[in-house]
Amino acid sequence: MSEGVLNPVTNFIRDIVRADIDEGRHTSVVTRFPPEPNGYLHIGHAKSICLNFSIAEEFGGRCHLRFDDTNPIKEEQEYIDAIQRDVRWLGFDWGEELYFASDYFEQLYEWAEHLIKNGDAYVDDQTANEIRENRGTLTTPGLNSPHRKRAPEENLNLFRRMRAGEFPNGARVLRAKIDMSSGNINLRDPVLYRIIHTAHPRTGTKWCIYPNYDFAHGQSDAIEGITHSFCTLEFEDHRPLYDWLLGRLPVPAFPRQYEFARLNLSFTIMSKRFLIRLVRDGHVSGWDDPRMPTLAGMRRRGIPPEAIRDFIRRCGVARAIGITELAMLDACVREYLNKIAPRYMAVLRPLKVVIENYPDGEGEMLEAVNNPEDSAAGLRQVPFSRELYIEQDDFMENPPKKFFRLSPGKEIRLRYAYFITCREVLKNSAGEVIELRCTYDPETKGGNAPDGRKVKATLHWVSAPHAKVSEVRLYNPLFTQPDPGANDNPIANLNSKSVEVVPNAQLEPALDMTAPGEIMQFERLGYFCRDPDEGLIFNRTVGLRDSYAKAR
Repeated sequence: MSEGVLNPVTNFIRDIVRADIDEGRHTSVVTRFPPEPNGYLHIGHAKSICLNFSIAEEFGGRCHLRFDDTNPIKEEQEYIDAIQRDVRWLGFDWGEELYFASDYFEQLYEWAEHLIKNGDAYVDDQTANEIRENRGTLTTPGLNSPHRKRAPEENLNLFRRMRAGEFPNGARVLRAKIDMSSGNINLRDPVLYRIIHTAHPRTGTKWCIYPNYDFAHGQSDAIEGITHSFCTLEFEDHRPLYDWLLGRLPVPAFPRQYEFARLNLSFTIMSKRFLIRLVRDGHVSGWDDPRMPTLAGMRRRGIPPEAIRDFIRRCGVARAIGITELAMLDACVREYLNKIAPRYMAVLRPLKVVIENYPDGEGEMLEAVNNPEDSAAGLRQVPFSRELYIEQDDFMENPPKKFFRLSPGKEIRLRYAYFITCREVLKNSAGEVIELRCTYDPETKGGNAPDGRKVKATLHWVSAPHAKVSEVRLYNPLFTQPDPGANDNPIANLNSKSVEVVPNAQLEPALDMTAPGEIMQFERLGYFCRDPDEGLIFNRTVGLRDSYAKAR
């Protein structure tokens, strides 16, 4: 089983598939991941991707990637390309099984005519508002359309004229003739086709009528011989329509639909409609903004696909609806990166340190461990000199009792280097500390004292003459509330501190040689990713510990 496959732990979906194989209902398994190309994939889609591809691989079958491209108003080639890129990045491959609902437009049209000829569909002249008003509510039945009794011949003639482009947008629709008093509103004569005079990304202007998702989805499954159609729970009420259509059409197969709970993540919104709004209104820099829950945004932030797959494994597959803590995803990221990420030293808010008894104008190279979790990662050389930078937060002039970092008269260890002691504090006219004068013990090279004395703090540092200056972006949750979609205006819950730009970070010189997109740990600070597009800029992937308590 490949690394990208979910562990074969028991869940109800897997149990269904196993029973179908064991009892001979299917000899092979064919699943599909069917995104609509009207936006970028997000972490919620990752659950469906992992489930469909993993089930197919575990049972020796295949998984199709099929674009349900039935609405040219919202669909773009950019989204098609991005979706394929993200599925591959996540670790899955559809091989030769790439399909589009638009591949089946002619067959779907023929089946629509089949419904009309059998009296199971009719052309309705009502407006969209009239159809909506006459659909009824959960407690009141709908009203039959005045056009519901049209003869099949008249409906067929009107439908063919719709295809020929004789009518404007919204003038007519094709509806299934089911039951306007059904307790399931999806069965109250749902719209199957509508007129859209818009060029399609793949078929151009060949069509001006397009099938609705509910009509195209099940029939596309049947054409491809899908054995198990996995959907999230919001499609449960659509299943009777899925089965109704398959039962009235001469389809080559009769797939079964099964529903599971979608992934809901705290401090996150995954409504594609709202994500589009975030991009369109400029609340984020684009679909790949590192604050976005899109796979493109997570990739740019440095979240590895292995950690996402592990997260999805831990979430499991069930029918119970709940909210998963964002901290759980972060924990998966930390656990994975701790094993593979090389370590470097970077100082985000620099405070200058001058070691007065270190030879002026001289320096040396010290050995640093690339990854203490991986001995094969080896060592690197880090320059050391008389002038250094440490973090401002690592010094206090008047520290509280349990402050173990640097303060006047206190001795601490510099990582991989020496013990130093603060002797003098220099301030500017505003009383702000701008420089520390220290001394070092040359006998403690490597960070150990020959006399066995101990210190309570080890600080990271960067040699000032050798430092590379970089912008670092510290990302926090995009929303301030754990359930930002709970009200009608999620924009009100946007976090004004979702990104903090640190303009003058000082980096050890080896970081200048890292590749775009490379992930590493800044010691004591967190995991970071060199931005793939913007030069020597680093995005914080995740801190070294849970930070969401502060966000709340």
